[in-house]
Amino acid sequence: MANRGGFTSKLGFIMAAAGSAVGLGNIWGFPYEVGQGGGAAFVVIYLIFCFILCYPVMVTEIAIGRKTQKNPVGAFNDLGFKGWNIVGKLGIFSGVLILSFYNVIAGWAFGYIFEMIAGNFAVADKFGEYITAVFKVGLYGLVFMSVTAYVVSKGISGGIERAARLLMPTLIIMMLTLVIYSLTLPNSLDGLSFYLIPDFDKLTPSVIYNAMGQAFFSLSLGMGALITYGSYVNKSDNIISSAAFITLADVGIALLAGLMIFPLIGFMSEGTMEGAARGPGLIFVTLPQIFGSIGGGLGIAAGTTFFVLLCFAALTSTVSLLEVPVAYVVDELKVRRNRAVWLVAGFIFLIGIPSLIGNGYSDFFSTSFITYKEGGQDTDFLSFVAALANDSILPLGGCMIAFFASHIWKKHNLDEELAQGAPGYKGSFIQKYLNFAIGYFAPAVLATVFLFTVLFKFFGVHVF
Repeated sequence: MANRGGFTSKLGFIMAAAGSAVGLGNIWGFPYEVGQGGGAAFVVIYLIFCFILCYPVMVTEIAIGRKTQKNPVGAFNDLGFKGWNIVGKLGIFSGVLILSFYNVIAGWAFGYIFEMIAGNFAVADKFGEYITAVFKVGLYGLVFMSVTAYVVSKGISGGIERAARLLMPTLIIMMLTLVIYSLTLPNSLDGLSFYLIPDFDKLTPSVIYNAMGQAFFSLSLGMGALITYGSYVNKSDNIISSAAFITLADVGIALLAGLMIFPLIGFMSEGTMEGAARGPGLIFVTLPQIFGSIGGGLGIAAGTTFFVLLCFAALTSTVSLLEVPVAYVVDELKVRRNRAVWLVAGFIFLIGIPSLIGNGYSDFFSTSFITYKEGGQDTDFLSFVAALANDSILPLGGCMIAFFASHIWKKHNLDEELAQGAPGYKGSFIQKYLNFAIGYFAPAVLATVFLFTVLFKFFGVHVF
């Protein structure tokens, strides 16, 4: 532990791990998924899955990391199951792919800060032109990756933990400020009712499936991030309560994002909520239009604050995504941390270039790279990578981690690790539930999600 560094306190770990979970998935992804899922009914299902499905997997990942004090590949080797390190390799592979396109989107958000400061709300109407100005947005992405690498290069306590202690409270303060402001606008209560009053008639198998996927992705599960962070945790820390706080923090910030965004949509749509289901364009198109309609200094201040907030949230996630492959290179290949960070960051930025140019700049990476079976549609590179790494590999990784912990490493070994720092764990209800969830519920559900996703995304088979 001394050579690898570690978190200096339980609070530092919780903030860093919550920061890993909190990111574009909460502030960008969650609101548009809620909008497309019909509002509050989606939120209810999302919350249920966060606690009954995702929490047990989170506990398991942290426990494996703390037990071995290794990266996702080294962890399986250290436990004596070298053949299972393919799970760790899959996690690192998916994390690298996710960061490669995640950084592109973070670069877009970073550039929007300057557009909002300049009062250029019209960028929303020219978003297609904005993202095809690849040298400009590529520079924004390069800056963002460099900041991420700088934080990770400073180590666990001096870089990741220190950044989380600054970024997380600032993020919450900015969100609360925008929530309060959005609730003062006309028709904001219409947006609030859409978000908070469930209409269960809108629940469909598709909505439930999407809520489950959003919950799993938003908590950074299945890619080894929490195995890696768990490897820096003190043996005396209570994993059960730490994971609960991390889950609550992630869920709380996602809910705050909805409280911030849906009143704004209520204001712009004059209560009709038109635009709530706009999809990914909600953040980069709809919201700047709303800030523009507010106008003046208030619109500029609100727009600038929002995109600074979005970048802060993205940075907490890019840091954890980069730490996973860096920990592997440091532990397994014995490369010094500083060198490993910049080599890995540079490599990931380079493999993200197809995602950068695949949004209209390059015909090949925009429309000709791959054609899915689903309707024979052309698929851009960024969407393909997201479907492969985020939608497919993550649930597979989560399924395999849960199955491994329960049936290969065995429940009693997992229980022994969880009992350290949690003296009341053995014999408790939470032990019985975790044993059931990790042994049966999580592997079955996540295997089903993986299968349905692959059938739908790559073969055009609609199960429901």
